[in-house]
Amino acid sequence: MTKRIRRGLSFLAVLGLCAGLSGCATVPDEPMDPLEGLNRVVFDFNQRLDRNADLPAATYYAETVPDPVRTRVHNVLANLSSPVTAANYLLQGEVSYAGEAAGRFLVNSTFGLVGLFDVASDWGMPHRNRDMGLTLGTYGVPEGPYLVIPFGGSSALRDLAGSYVDGYFSPLRYVGRYEGRPYVGLLKNVIGTVDTRAQSRRLSRDRAQLGGLLRHHAFALSAAPGAADRAEGSHDGGIAGLLAFSNLGDSEAST
Repeated sequence: MTKRIRRGLSFLAVLGLCAGLSGCATVPDEPMDPLEGLNRVVFDFNQRLDRNADLPAATYYAETVPDPVRTRVHNVLANLSSPVTAANYLLQGEVSYAGEAAGRFLVNSTFGLVGLFDVASDWGMPHRNRDMGLTLGTYGVPEGPYLVIPFGGSSALRDLAGSYVDGYFSPLRYVGRYEGRPYVGLLKNVIGTVDTRAQSRRLSRDRAQLGGLLRHHAFALSAAPGAADRAEGSHDGGIAGLLAFSNLGDSEAST
């Protein structure tokens, strides 16, 4: 386990250094997209994948699964993200928000029946999202170059590194030892991706009208990194989810 943690921190340090160097070497007014050619190829691949797989699955899910059931699924996924939010608030020095996120997880995991019901919001503990990408930003780590990840969508190098670390804060990583444990993380990420995609169908149609990779780049990086909170509908889908699943596999291998 210690070796895994050291490896994760080393990975974060290297990517953070790369982000810092790239940030220093880039003219501020230029889009930070030195891999534009590769990003275009991956972007087109992801768009085809979305049209032929992600969007049909999300549409089927939204149109066939009753709304109360989808709400319960969404609540459970949101609850599983609360420890990640609490840890990152703590690292940012926001102790009160960290305590609120931890309290939200405790309340919804007990009174809310493992998160099926969002009791905490009614008790004055609203859902918020914080991740390691935002935490690194508060310490002055630049976003780094823009990346389009196969199967995972858009990311800055800083957020990609942060997603790996966030996997160590997931409660699923520490829920005992049992056969098939890594597949639980995979299932959670698949459901999270479908849930997020089902909620963002209208947003994606609006974004598609912007047209082209460069406008998609502006949409992705101008909105998310500078926002006070990540979008509430995002629950470890895409690259963050894949990295969290990878961490679950590492944990299983180390036990």
